[in-house]
Amino acid sequence: MAKLSKRITTVRNKIEPKEYLAKEALALLRETSTAKFVETAEAHISLKLDTKYADQQLRTTVVLPKGTGKDIKVAVIAEGEKITEALSAGAHLAGSSDLIQDIMKGIIDFDRLIATPDMMPTIAKLGKVLGPRGLMPSPKSGTVTLDVKDAIQEFKKGKLEYRADKSGTVHVAFGKTDFSEEDLLTNLEAIQESIDKNRPSGVKGKYWRSFYICSTMGPSIKLDLNNFREKHFS
Repeated sequence: MAKLSKRITTVRNKIEPKEYLAKEALALLRETSTAKFVETAEAHISLKLDTKYADQQLRTTVVLPKGTGKDIKVAVIAEGEKITEALSAGAHLAGSSDLIQDIMKGIIDFDRLIATPDMMPTIAKLGKVLGPRGLMPSPKSGTVTLDVKDAIQEFKKGKLEYRADKSGTVHVAFGKTDFSEEDLLTNLEAIQESIDKNRPSGVKGKYWRSFYICSTMGPSIKLDLNNFREKHFS
């Protein structure tokens, strides 16, 4: 068994085996973020989903009111004037066949890929490259659109996509550990509200199972799920 570092041991000892109220948990998250870089704040939410059924799948987007804390690089696959429009709107990259060829070669210098609807048949072959990375454009995630300007601006301001994995767990970043506790709480509320709003039709009975937060290098902190949901969504 690998020996834990002194830093890891110290921060783990600060976490009690209990469920924390949201503000307590966020204070602890910031306190236990002791890496030499600004860590990402992460939420890990277990839901009662069996994602092999179509009516129990969860894939959607949410806009974090306080942003992601990250400079999002957006790429756009389009043709003609849409390429110019994308670059003017702040796209990091924009192109058509040239950009498709770069992606096929594994050159992926972006965080989000937007495509216009007419390009979808052409980029279908990118599924094997982009699918495992969660970067394949889809109408449901808002990344297949003719309105590339608004789409680019939304993603750069804090819009992100999330989905439940095979175990029914949602893993989503909700800011950086140098955010204030109030801003982190606002983003966390937006995520929970989105998950509740987009509850799959096939879910019966209890929907939420557990709710943990942590920083990139920090320990998991369990939230008092009932208290948080009753307080913010009753």
